[in-house]
Amino acid sequence: MYRIESKIDTSSREFKDNKAYYQEQLSLFKQRLEVIKAGGTPKALEKHKSRGKLTARERIEKLLDRNSPFLEFSQFAAYDLYDKKASAAGVITGIGTVHGQEVLVVANDATVKGGSYYPISIKKHARAQEIALNNNLPCIYLVDSGGVF
Repeated sequence: MYRIESKIDTSSREFKDNKAYYQEQLSLFKQRLEVIKAGGTPKALEKHKSRGKLTARERIEKLLDRNSPFLEFSQFAAYDLYDKKASAAGVITGIGTVHGQEVLVVANDATVKGGSYYPISIKKHARAQEIALNNNLPCIYLVDSGGVF
């Protein structure tokens, strides 16, 4: 079989600059993702937990088959909207496995505006349903919501 040889000079200044820039951007991405995964404000999370409730991500984790992956969609939805108060648009969507069956999961994040929807939340939810329809996936909704905002 023909082998493709790389012509990239990993010792060049350009390569090193690009690598440093990429590492910086990757670090920033991971930091932002951790903030998004935290959900709403610490105060909202504390209030939610004081009621004995699980977070949306905890509910999803308990729903899915043990040690199975969850492919989350659109984590950065609403990132720069609504004064950065709508983490992941207030709704978590993705594909996971339940009893061996791949399913689409939609879970309201009640730590973000009480689980109510913003306009972008509706778009994210509708896009997830479109993916489910196009891929013949059943949908599971984990609703903890105050309604539509």
